[in-house]
Amino acid sequence: MLQNSKNLIRDKLYSFLRTASSISVIDHVSHFAKASVLEAQKSELLATLRAKGISNDAVLRAMSAVRREDFVPEILMPRAYENVALPIGFGQTISQPFTVAYMTELLAPTRTDTVLEIGTGSGYQTAVLAAMSIRALYTIECVKELYEETRARFATLGVPATTRFGDGSLGWIDAAPFDGIIVTAGSPDVPEGLAHQLAVGGRMIIPVGSQREQTIYRITREHAGTGAEAFRAEEFHGFRFVPLIGKAAWRQ
Repeated sequence: MLQNSKNLIRDKLYSFLRTASSISVIDHVSHFAKASVLEAQKSELLATLRAKGISNDAVLRAMSAVRREDFVPEILMPRAYENVALPIGFGQTISQPFTVAYMTELLAPTRTDTVLEIGTGSGYQTAVLAAMSIRALYTIECVKELYEETRARFATLGVPATTRFGDGSLGWIDAAPFDGIIVTAGSPDVPEGLAHQLAVGGRMIIPVGSQREQTIYRITREHAGTGAEAFRAEEFHGFRFVPLIGKAAWRQ
């Protein structure tokens, strides 16, 4: 009787182990399959970016290195490499990959640059800039819940950026001057104080226009003066961004 009980326990244990092993294998295969699909989609996206005119190799390498699925809600991970903006909560979006690549190419950061990003969002643009191995990266987010969520994400992923919660339209005076400033939200005008935080030769990429549609401008500081003549403005394609909220931009 005792022997039969031992055999029964043994059989149940073996059955459990076989089932657990099968589940583990299935989960592993499923994870591998999902990862393979996402990698294929990323390759297609990179081809699309090239076809749409993105030619800077450093930008394309950074876009390839960063996993966009790490910066979207889990339910939207299967759509991570669609060339569209996606909601990330709190009334905000993650920009479409072409917009990120396009603005980064206009900024053209180098390894010796210090860059300020206005509008951290979920951190995708930040991660792309970080992947370009720039000297220092600062980023400001005005939505408190999103700031906390993204700061934790950076800690998990090891994104080397200095973060701040606050009014991005005012910039980050303590860390200025910047070789590059990239604004990921639409402003009614170029915030004067933000432009003055550019180093000589520094560039700011900023969408300017109404809350419905904006044109991207590249503002280059040509000398140390404070008047309008110290800056050169170039106009590029139009996009649509969430509004830049702040004292020097749209009011809440």
